[in-house]
Order: sequence, then C-alpha cells, then structure tokens
Amino acid sequence: MKVQLLQEVETDLLDGFNFYEKQQAGLGEYFFDSLSADIESLQLYGGIHAIEGGFHRMLAKRFPYAVYYKIDGDVVYIYAILSCRRSPTIHQHRLGGETR
Repeated sequence: MKVQLLQEVETDLLDGFNFYEKQQAGLGEYFFDSLSADIESLQLYGGIHAIEGGFHRMLAKRFPYAVYYKIDGDVVYIYAILSCRRSPTIHQHRLGGETR
C-alpha cells in the first residue's frame, strides 16, 4: 500500500516536533523519526487498527500520539496525527467533517 499524508498532517508533525524540541534539544528529531517509522509501518499493517469515529486509529509506539487514517483501494490516507493528551473533543472537532 501507498501512504499519503493530507496537508494538515504536516502541521501536526511540525507542532509535535516543536513541542518536544523545546523540552530537550534533539528530542524533536527523535519524535519525528519515531512517527515516521510508525507511518511507514502502515504500508504493511494499514487496516489492522481499530476503527474509531470512522477512522482507523493507530497509537504511536514511543510518543502519546494517535494516527487517524482511512484506506481507499491500495492507498492509506492519513488525516491527522494528534496528541492523546489533548481533549477528545478536539479530536472530534478536527476529524468530524473529514470523509473520503
């Protein structure tokens, strides 16, 4: 399968990078590398994760983040990468109008 990130996902990753980089130099890069590996794993494992609110939800392995995605044919579309520490209503608001 191919993996395609929607434009908003780049902002999600950049926000996470900036947050962790402020915590400790180099941690933002580790965050980005870890999430990139999780995203790449969807090429093989896309579709095995539980569906929540119409999206598959994969929890990141090393950081408290969730990757929300849908599958259309042989393409995994990633709609959001959101912090699990934030209010669930923020997630619902962000994903509520998204359909593919």
